[in-house]
Amino acid sequence: MGYLEAVRSYYDALDEGDYDALLVVLAPSFEQTRPDRSFTSRRSFIDFMEEDRPHEDTSHAVDVIYRDDDESDELAVRGRVCTNGGAELFGFVDVFQFDDGRITELRTYTD
Repeated sequence: MGYLEAVRSYYDALDEGDYDALLVVLAPSFEQTRPDRSFTSRRSFIDFMEEDRPHEDTSHAVDVIYRDDDESDELAVRGRVCTNGGAELFGFVDVFQFDDGRITELRTYTD
C-alpha cells in the first residue's frame, strides 16, 4: 500500500468506525502522540477509538497533504475534524511515518 493510500484508508477507517481496517493500515509497532495523550501501541489506540473516543460522530476533512519527495518515509496532513452536520470542531496537522507501507508513528497537532 502506498503512503497516500494508507493515509486515506486511515481517515476513512476512523470516520466509518472500521477498526478492522485500522489493523491493516497501522503497523503493530504503531505509536501516536497528541496534545491530550499518547498511545504506545496499535491496540491501545484502537481500544481508545472504539470505547473512549470523545467525538464519535465526526469526519476528517483533509485540506492538504504534504510530502517532501518520493524517497521520504514521512508526510503531513492539514485538515479539520467536523461534526457529521458539517460544523468544524478543530483543525489539525498529522505527521505520519511509515515502514513497509504501514503507519508506524503519528504525531498530531491541533489548534
